[in-house]
Amino acid sequence: MIKKRKLGQMGYNASIITLGGCGVGKVDQTVADRYIELALEHGVNMIDVAPTYGDAELRLAPWAQKMRGSFFIAEKTRERSREGAEKELNESLARLGVDKFDLYQMHGIGNMEELETALGEGGAIEAFKEAQETGLTDYIGITGHEDMRVLKEALTRQVFDSVLLPVSLCSMAKPHPQNDFRPVLKEARDQGISVTAIKAVARGRWPGERKLRTWYEPSVTLSDIELGIRYTLSQENVATYALPCDTGLWGMVLDAAERFEPMTDAEQREAVNYAKEQGFSPLFPM
Repeated sequence: MIKKRKLGQMGYNASIITLGGCGVGKVDQTVADRYIELALEHGVNMIDVAPTYGDAELRLAPWAQKMRGSFFIAEKTRERSREGAEKELNESLARLGVDKFDLYQMHGIGNMEELETALGEGGAIEAFKEAQETGLTDYIGITGHEDMRVLKEALTRQVFDSVLLPVSLCSMAKPHPQNDFRPVLKEARDQGISVTAIKAVARGRWPGERKLRTWYEPSVTLSDIELGIRYTLSQENVATYALPCDTGLWGMVLDAAERFEPMTDAEQREAVNYAKEQGFSPLFPM
């Protein structure tokens, strides 16, 4: 079984691997069930899902309903207005067939304009707070992929319980204020905010035709996948890493997670040097 870690001040003991809903959103129920069962066999007890992940909510619904007490469910919305977020939250509850979420997240905040809208008057934050007050979600969070500076600013403006962001070797192959996750991790640590990592197995953008269901080029060998996961889960305050969007990678990721041991500082430096030598490159800036 894979290890568990506490999700910041939320206190839940989550598996260090999260079931990323995007992986089961574009397959039929039979295939989805097979991979969900695989994750469960390894001890995964957290789900990260969004309405933009194809049919992920429908694929996960039977499991969320019959095993509700066994999962921490983290849902998302890309809606930035109060009205839009409230509507989508209720639609997601209905599709999953549950009466509440453990965590509801502002998904993919990419720039300051989006942040201002979401946190301003009539913004999504009003729907989030109301949902928390009425028991539709226990906690609220934020996610971002494009600009770590925006995420850090968000954490200083609004009290969030969780942040999801790319924490990967490819970012450190060429650090830039836009992709450097370290200031966000420090802010999260200082505030006791839980961190969910994504893109642990990313090498960079596809150099040509996309060959897998990940929008980035992932590592495909067990050794490189294990290196990426060890590096990501060794970063301060990272609680869990969400499985990639291609289920073909799940077996290797879960096997690597079973053997996870934190890296020393020296091992982390060696891993970054290896990533540079192998041509890893940041996903942002483009």
